[in-house]
Amino acid sequence: MRVVFLGPPGAGKGTQAKFLQEKCGACQVSTGDILRKAVQDHTPLGKKAAEYLDKGELVPDDVVLDLVAERLRQKDCEKGFILDGFPRTVAQAEGLERILENLGWGLDSVLCLQLPQEVVIRRLSGRRNCRKCGGLYHAAWSPPRRDGVCDQCGGELYQRQDDREETVAARLRVFDAQTAPLAEYYRKKGLLRPINGEGSVEEIRGRVFQALGAKAA
Repeated sequence: MRVVFLGPPGAGKGTQAKFLQEKCGACQVSTGDILRKAVQDHTPLGKKAAEYLDKGELVPDDVVLDLVAERLRQKDCEKGFILDGFPRTVAQAEGLERILENLGWGLDSVLCLQLPQEVVIRRLSGRRNCRKCGGLYHAAWSPPRRDGVCDQCGGELYQRQDDREETVAARLRVFDAQTAPLAEYYRKKGLLRPINGEGSVEEIRGRVFQALGAKAA
């Protein structure tokens, strides 16, 4: 299984990718994770990426693609992979295609979780994080027992800047501008599988497995 997961922030891509990993044995590949690890490990590519991150700049496509290529060449990806939230642009998709051609592979499906903007904003703007232990809560769906206090460690709960309503709306505008042509790119290749991202985690998981022609249980 070689799959790409697309979807807006807060759509649950990471959660659904983990389900696929457990069910099918393919490895989950998050570009955010591999970027952070490369920087932390001070690898050559990590040092290169850090030069941009330290200046508050986006890491260029060629560096990100080199990191993805390096990760996909690792042995655990031979059984298959689930790319979580990558590519984000047509240019990255074209770069990924070249990487896969060099490896002698191709994509099986591109799963695109779709959600109305108001649902995404409600999901993300309600999130609260613990400053002390990193615990995650939601004001509507999984609130703490005491307002503003972590159940686990008593730490202060706060709202990340990225989760503020106005910030989420701006992130969604960028996502829509980038993803519309990307979805069309994969639709023309016959790979795009649109999936309704509303509902419970279990309901969405069932739709994901249905799109792949597999059983969720």
